[in-house]
Amino acid sequence: MLPKVIMHNEISLDGSIKGFDIDIGTYYRIAIGYEPDVILVGSITAKSAINKVSPEKKADFKKPETLKDDKRPYWVIPDSSGILKGLLHMFRRFDYSRDVIILASEKTPTSYLKYLDEREYDYIVAGKEYIDYEKALKILSKRYNSKKVLTDSGGILNSILIELGLVSEISIIISPVLVGMRGTGLFRSLGLTSGLKLKLVQNKVLGNGCLMLVYKVL
Repeated sequence: MLPKVIMHNEISLDGSIKGFDIDIGTYYRIAIGYEPDVILVGSITAKSAINKVSPEKKADFKKPETLKDDKRPYWVIPDSSGILKGLLHMFRRFDYSRDVIILASEKTPTSYLKYLDEREYDYIVAGKEYIDYEKALKILSKRYNSKKVLTDSGGILNSILIELGLVSEISIIISPVLVGMRGTGLFRSLGLTSGLKLKLVQNKVLGNGCLMLVYKVL
């Protein structure tokens, strides 16, 4: 059974995901409010969030010990090419993550899989050359009892999930700013041929001047 997938983003009024200061506190307060079992983070988004890499410690080579009733979400990162090799310990240390799980394909370098094994990271191999997201989500549901997945990513991964019909809801925070030509559109790579109908299920004006919109994918 597939989990419910909620696409969550903050954009400018003219649809950009870059070129303005995101209200991090509001963004993650709303994200955690969805109580996801998994936060699906794009590898490029994850890598761009790291400003300084500290050396690995002995504890980084062991899977974190967690209580049975731990409600923190797993951070699941699609990274079939291994661009996060040497960086994953930075996410494992994050207080609001239970641990990191990598999505890989049959083309993922064996050296990267060895890196994951040596540090006790769970990974899911789904797909031959590219990641099979439907298969990966089914494995997450069965193996980790994941019923709700929230995306925290840029336009590429979100567009892939929408095109595959895997997104159930779209949660958008609109920031009161115009970015203009230096912006990067959220749906810049979305390749829909027949469009996609949405139903507004929630709208809320936030205290910082932002607008929150939630749409159900029909």
